[in-house]
Amino acid sequence: MNEGTAMTDERELIDRAQRGDMESFRLLVERARANVYRLAYDLTSNRHDAEDLSQEVFLKVYRSLQQFRGDAKWSSWLYRITVNTCCDHYKSGTTKIMKRTEDIENDKSNNIFCSDAALPDKSANAKMIQENIDRALHQLTSRERSVFVLRHYHDLPLKQIAETLEITDGTVKTLLFRAIQKLRQELAFYKNDLGLEG
Repeated sequence: MNEGTAMTDERELIDRAQRGDMESFRLLVERARANVYRLAYDLTSNRHDAEDLSQEVFLKVYRSLQQFRGDAKWSSWLYRITVNTCCDHYKSGTTKIMKRTEDIENDKSNNIFCSDAALPDKSANAKMIQENIDRALHQLTSRERSVFVLRHYHDLPLKQIAETLEITDGTVKTLLFRAIQKLRQELAFYKNDLGLEG
């Protein structure tokens, strides 16, 4: 299935879901579940929170489905709801900053800095470095963290990040610059391992 067909199919599913077709909504949820969960996990650094927040996101999506008009991409709209839900959760003070040990071991693919080549003794080193990355990410403002995660963990182009967060491209660039500067400062001890020098 090419991208054009996939987009048409997605639009048809959205239209049907908006008319009350629960099977179409279920298919939309199934397609988006992994990306929503991964974004929630990257923003909260906690598997349990990410699972709970993903469910909350899809409840919000269902309740506000009629408001989706296609002005933004469906994926951007889902990301926006996910980011806002996670930010609200973070503001409530209930997010655990530390990843559980099993999360670090099972989810090393989300680590944008550490590579196997950079970590000869990775089993011990990776956990310690990942814990410090998590702490550093949570020193950022929620908006800085959202921009950084969307760009570097999810590879979204700046324009889509701007669309997702409903801010200008220039603001995205500013927030991304600030985030990187703060992370460099927080993670200065690891700058050689993480490629943050310069």
